[in-house]
Amino acid sequence: MNTSASDPVTDAPTKAAPIIEAQGIDKLYESFQALYDIDLQVMDGEFVALVGPSGCGKTSLLKILAGFEQPSRGSLEIQGKSVVGLPPSQRPTRMVFQKLALFPHKTVRDNIAFPLKLAQVSRAEQDARVAEMMDLMHLPSAYATRYPAQLSGGEQQRVALARSMVSRPSVLLLDEPLSALDVKLKKVLQTEIKHLHRTIGTSFVHVTHDLEEAMMLADRICVMRHGRILQNGSPTDIYYRPADAFIAGFIGETNLIPVQMDGAAFDNPALRCADPTLDEAQFSPGHAGTSGLLMIRPELIVMRTEAPDAAEVDCVMEGSVEEFFIKGSSIQYRIAVEGLREPMIVDVQGTATPPATVAQKVWLSFQRRDLYLLGEG
Repeated sequence: MNTSASDPVTDAPTKAAPIIEAQGIDKLYESFQALYDIDLQVMDGEFVALVGPSGCGKTSLLKILAGFEQPSRGSLEIQGKSVVGLPPSQRPTRMVFQKLALFPHKTVRDNIAFPLKLAQVSRAEQDARVAEMMDLMHLPSAYATRYPAQLSGGEQQRVALARSMVSRPSVLLLDEPLSALDVKLKKVLQTEIKHLHRTIGTSFVHVTHDLEEAMMLADRICVMRHGRILQNGSPTDIYYRPADAFIAGFIGETNLIPVQMDGAAFDNPALRCADPTLDEAQFSPGHAGTSGLLMIRPELIVMRTEAPDAAEVDCVMEGSVEEFFIKGSSIQYRIAVEGLREPMIVDVQGTATPPATVAQKVWLSFQRRDLYLLGEG
């Protein structure tokens, strides 16, 4: 039986309404403008990450969603109702800050139950919901009587997440809650946040500087710069089909090869391709003119220590190893190519014996379909 909603006239499935809809949001702090004409939709149950360099406006936008700041212009609806002017306590949102702000004089149980106590929920229901959240966040029941100072940083973070979720908000807002944790613990909590999102189905909006974290957790990524959203799309789109060269370089390391264009044909003396043309889908929307930058991600390049047969590869470049870095599961090579100002970056699978050393001649090959043309601006 099909239970999806449909339009009574066309009998076509209706599009779900966004749980958050921001339109034309500006934010001014005296003479400084932090946000410009922000449009953002977050769907029910969606995980959206806001990324960008420091000062790009992502935390200002998050605080406006939470109600800790008000927009200077624009509209903001949550669950179809305007929340402009409403304080945080009157919104169906909860926020987890980088600084956890747990009550040091309250036990874990009382910290988690605090929002329920404010809402005058019965003690029996408080206890049931606290137990449910502690179980979900892998906090042993014996921890209920401990105080924050008796917990590790990761355990305190779990308590903060449990407190934010115990009142069952429609939207959870996270402002870099994992940034102060060590790498191993961060990986554990990233997994738990992903599991939490899948389990409870709440919409998440997550501000982070950690681009790998955004790629791992989010259904959709919004890249911000100078108070504007530059691109809004799936992690795969953002990574392999960025809107411009800034996003290409910001979302992970990449290679940008300058080329001259003649229609769909590209040319650079350092790059030899059996068919030097691009399909329509390989042009970024922002590209225009007779020149551009061909993007190829480091993991899509094969490094060879012998010249490949021309019939084996689409595109090939020759160079020599400038430097390499052993990263454990992978080895990153930087290859100097004559005619290119910047070395090519190549990631190869980690091994106990690096396949090439400094100054060694190598050949780089890749598929033409993995190229993407960006504008030079």
